[in-house]
Amino acid sequence: MALSAPRPGATHLATKVELTISCNNLMDMDVFSKSDPLCALYINTSGSHWHEFGRTEMILNCLNPRFSKKFVIDYYFEMVQKLKFCVYDIDNNTYDLSDDDFLGELECTLGQIVSNKEMTRPLLLRNKRPAGHGTITVFAEEITDNRVADFEVCAHHLDKKYFWWSDPFLEFYRQTETGWQLAHRTEVIKNNLNPTWRPFRVSLRSLCGGDVEKPIKVDCYDYHISGSHDLIGSCKATLAEMQQGSHFSPVEFECVNPKKFKKKNYKNSGVICIKRCPGNILKEFTFLDYIMGGCQINFTLCILHLSSAGPQIAIDFTGSNGDPRTPGSLHYINPEGYNEYQTAIWAVGNVIQDYDSNKMFPVFGFGAQVPPSWQVSHEFPVNFNPSNPFCAGKTNRVVVEGVVQAYQQCLPQLKLWGPTNFSPIINHAACFARQAMQQNIASVCGPTII
Repeated sequence: MALSAPRPGATHLATKVELTISCNNLMDMDVFSKSDPLCALYINTSGSHWHEFGRTEMILNCLNPRFSKKFVIDYYFEMVQKLKFCVYDIDNNTYDLSDDDFLGELECTLGQIVSNKEMTRPLLLRNKRPAGHGTITVFAEEITDNRVADFEVCAHHLDKKYFWWSDPFLEFYRQTETGWQLAHRTEVIKNNLNPTWRPFRVSLRSLCGGDVEKPIKVDCYDYHISGSHDLIGSCKATLAEMQQGSHFSPVEFECVNPKKFKKKNYKNSGVICIKRCPGNILKEFTFLDYIMGGCQINFTLCILHLSSAGPQIAIDFTGSNGDPRTPGSLHYINPEGYNEYQTAIWAVGNVIQDYDSNKMFPVFGFGAQVPPSWQVSHEFPVNFNPSNPFCAGKTNRVVVEGVVQAYQQCLPQLKLWGPTNFSPIINHAACFARQAMQQNIASVCGPTII
């Protein structure tokens, strides 16, 4: 199931994004054990209404959970998609979360997550105070390939961790730029030193990012209900190496415990056997790859002409907009609401601001007589400061406030004129792009036409 929010009468191209959740330093709400966390994802449908999209698994007795269940969401670049991650300490078997202890939440947009690729934020209580020292990390990855790997895995001669038995389970990890990320966790097999786990399926994207030569780490643990699992041993192998196994001739990897490695006569703590593993993968770069790779969108706003039918790619502060002092003008500052330009600024700016790291927008106008010379200008900053045409909001999050405020202060000082000529604005944006290339900065530059 994927998060989807299409608008009536419009066709939107969605990209599927997979979100991986982990937390650190959660509050301990249990007296005789640790919290049993679960993360629920909610999406904002309208106003203050939130709809539960899905939940991760619950992890027993753990204050630093790494959830293996992931969320797959439809991402729309042109829309503001509000998300809320809520973490609970599960105390009973009921589905209702209202009777479980609340460990904190994070509200953000999907745009913020994909532009950061991996985002760590503090968890907040419902009164907006910090939830202790708890943090949540959301890792986003675009789904560009739907192929999966079907695994059949067993182990032989695992170490005894408690008198004469162990309760083993496996965790498969993918190597990322920030460390090892959990891709899959098997079930626990009780009292067995030669376990065979149930066949499982994992996407090649989650396992190795599609690179068959990238290392995959497999940790084998002895399960403890307290959450303090004992490491039996680990092994590393590439997907290409795992592919060599079959039912008749499994590929084997030594399971090594680093604490025992230097002991005399120590060989291994058992053997992990891969009996089945498929496929290859080819990666094609998409728009979202560039966003997640650090591409910044430099937002240059051109205040253009709007018709009564709605926003059009047409023209500016020209006289065709009508006298701003009369209600019939598209530039009329309505004390009871927004005019067409303010509405367009908010609509476009709220989307774009998540992808501009410095949160500073240069804002220009054209087609008006500008003080003090009252010459017609086709490229002027609306704050009348050519050396610093950038507008900032009252808060780093709501940058568009500053753009709207600059527009409102500028309008009474202009004389709407003409003709329509926005080529200087296009040339200005091209200059920004050239500077970014010279500084070796990944960016997309261009005027946003409203």
